[in-house]
Amino acid sequence: MSTIPNPSVAHAGSAQALRYYTAVTVTFFAASAVPTPLYRLYQEAWHFSPATLTVVFGVYAIGLLLALLFTGSLSDHVGRRPVILGAIALDCLSLMSFIVSNDAWLLMASRALQGLATGAGASALGAAMLDADRHRGPLNNSVAPLAGMGLGSLAGGVLAVFAPQPLKLPYVLLLIVFAIQAVLMRAIPETVTPRPFSARVIHPRIRIPSAARNAMLLVAPVNVAAWALNGFYLSLGPSLARNVTGSESLMVGGLVVAALIGGAMVAVMLLRKREASHLLTGGSIMLSVGVAMTLAGIDVKGLVLFFAGTVLAGCGVGMVFQSALRTLLPLAAAEERGGLMAAFYVVSYLAFCIPAVIAGVVVNFVGIDATAAGYGTALLLLALSTGFRNALRSGKSAS
Repeated sequence: MSTIPNPSVAHAGSAQALRYYTAVTVTFFAASAVPTPLYRLYQEAWHFSPATLTVVFGVYAIGLLLALLFTGSLSDHVGRRPVILGAIALDCLSLMSFIVSNDAWLLMASRALQGLATGAGASALGAAMLDADRHRGPLNNSVAPLAGMGLGSLAGGVLAVFAPQPLKLPYVLLLIVFAIQAVLMRAIPETVTPRPFSARVIHPRIRIPSAARNAMLLVAPVNVAAWALNGFYLSLGPSLARNVTGSESLMVGGLVVAALIGGAMVAVMLLRKREASHLLTGGSIMLSVGVAMTLAGIDVKGLVLFFAGTVLAGCGVGMVFQSALRTLLPLAAAEERGGLMAAFYVVSYLAFCIPAVIAGVVVNFVGIDATAAGYGTALLLLALSTGFRNALRSGKSAS
């Protein structure tokens, strides 16, 4: 029995539902990025190593992956609203845990809870945006996570410098936003007709529709490169930026992440009408050029070159992210959307987490510059491989 689209949002309320689910997605990803510029304060307060820092980062991604594996298709069965409300409640619990944290262990627990919440919410929210508007849904799915991560990292940096209680205030503000969004959900109609619950729904399975499998294989290498770059910036980016700029300001960490995510958002908005295939090839090339410029900036300690490369790499990330979603999502039927979003995010967050954690260990032995050089070279090769394959594929199709 397949998920039945709810006709109540096919016409009336679809624009309102799309705006609402987009805003909630932004909040989830903003909450996930707020700790990044605060990590240095945590390190100074609790005296833990860079390796511990990457573990703190890694447990978030592990929690997110577990949630995707076990609950990725849950909203296809029980409805979007219950899953999203449950995820909001879990994220609020994690934010309260951040507020009372006083050591690295509690910080890890808070991040793990936040990962579970984001994973549970991400696939349901992504599917709900597609239910509300099949045409604008893929664009909003591209923009919302990027906007959230950019706003969260920038807000965390600003509050760290100018606000009192920077290790508590950001989480209090996010709690207020989530509470308002939970109340507002009462006005948003359910987008699918729920089915009877079965324990099989929460079995850890990745569901990639057969129609989407070849497309998934095509976009995987550069998608891995894009998310691995995000993972590096959100874990070690502030340390790298301080090393390049020589600045000890906490704003630097937020700014470098915002530069990457800002570039991605600009590319998504400006190029949203381009064909997905062209975006995939262009994004692969842009990501490669941006990473190469960033590595050159690190080598010569050139501030302008470093930030310009970061912005260009971010543009590539945005193009890749948008092209991947626009290539994959139309290939899924309504009852397959939650599962496909879960599969996409599992692949993405494995790339987001594992390379960054490995880099956090390696940096203790070879330093941040050498780690960045090896990491960036690997990403560059992955991106170019997809660009080359897609260009050949497009050429054969044209002939």
